[in-house]
Amino acid sequence: MMQYLRRVSSTIHHQTLPFRTFSKLLELSSSISSTPSFPSSSRTFYFSPFPSRTFCSRPPDFGDVQSPAAIDYSSLLQENEFHKLADSTIHHLLEKLEEYGDNVDIDGFDVDYGNEVLTLKLGNLGTYVVNKQTPNRQIWLSSPVSGPSRFDWDSSSQAWVYRRNQANLFSVLERELEELCGESVSLS
Repeated sequence: MMQYLRRVSSTIHHQTLPFRTFSKLLELSSSISSTPSFPSSSRTFYFSPFPSRTFCSRPPDFGDVQSPAAIDYSSLLQENEFHKLADSTIHHLLEKLEEYGDNVDIDGFDVDYGNEVLTLKLGNLGTYVVNKQTPNRQIWLSSPVSGPSRFDWDSSSQAWVYRRNQANLFSVLERELEELCGESVSLS
């Protein structure tokens, strides 16, 4: 029996055993000897009924990947200023999109504003959602064409601009709505 345990010990280095197997091995070893002796060449290993996990305290090495640019918090709008700008923009969009809905023939066209969220449904063409994100001082757009975008207020151009590509919120919506509905719209 001792040879069996020696064979097992040399073949299961660093493997996690199910709890029943571990219990069985303990029973076998205690029935043979109170302290089983293993060959000195065998590695030390620990039986655990739990899977092992490895944690690393070093930051991952991503090579030459640049980290995002730091945000200049001094340039963030004050909360009351943000609400004033964002609310006026969303209400302006609501009016313009309702007018646009009167000029296009799209089944399922519907504009809704509730809980500070503007929703534009274009039937089977998709749905747009525009809403405020106060902690970030951004307006978020979810588009069936371009996906999600986050627009920051640019005081120099007096417009909501997407940082990644410098696109203007109104320009993005004008271009995409014309593409989807076949009718131009002026939102500015």
